[in-house]
Amino acid sequence: MRRIKLTVAYDGTDYCGWQIQPNGITIEEVLNKKLSKLTGENIVIIGASRTDSGVHAMGNVAVFDTKSPIPPDRFSYALNQKLPDDIVIVKSEEVPSDWHPRYQDHIVKTYEYHILNTEVPDPTKRHNTYFVSYKLDVAKMREAAEYLLGEHDFASFCNIRTNVEDTVRTIYELEVLESECAYARNGHAAGRELTIRIKGNGFLYNMVRIIVGTLLRVGRGFYTPEQVKEILEAKDRQAAGVTAPPQGLMLMQIEYEK
Repeated sequence: MRRIKLTVAYDGTDYCGWQIQPNGITIEEVLNKKLSKLTGENIVIIGASRTDSGVHAMGNVAVFDTKSPIPPDRFSYALNQKLPDDIVIVKSEEVPSDWHPRYQDHIVKTYEYHILNTEVPDPTKRHNTYFVSYKLDVAKMREAAEYLLGEHDFASFCNIRTNVEDTVRTIYELEVLESECAYARNGHAAGRELTIRIKGNGFLYNMVRIIVGTLLRVGRGFYTPEQVKEILEAKDRQAAGVTAPPQGLMLMQIEYEK
């Protein structure tokens, strides 16, 4: 029996998230079915991050156990022949039999949230950006982001339905980046694209999307940057901004200590 690690990319638009559930098709369900058919075994994968409905990934991680003679690095090729176009195995490799994608001494996750800040929406980006037509003060958003760096209790930035007891997490990096959008490059409409990039040792349920929603409130002038510190210290979900919609969120990378 060997344990195979997969690096998985997907467009989450048509899926009810990663984890198997009764109300619709999920990434995990598709991978289990395709792997079981490929190997002739009853395969149940273990995922690193249970992304929500509509959320995308460039580098989620999963493992499964198999007796199949397929070489570890060829699972990616074999699976990609069977998977739908919106799921791709970026890499496959063998790991120790006790290696678990959620329980390692050192894990760093990087997420990006993409915002299209233009006068009119771009139909080609409707599945992977959040369209925002109002003006945003990026300098103030960056100032507010500074208060969230480091180790904190992020109870204010966690969905109230979460069942975790420990809400302390560490954010290593939190950047608000901006670039010219396609409309602006072609002279059609004014605007830009914003990317909120966040890197940490773990994230609570909806944590990234609530942080984004709060920073957007700062950008609009409803909160001052200093109020983000007060929101953090309140440890109350009602103190923070709304949860940003899922389509702008992408899990970029999960890093493990080698």
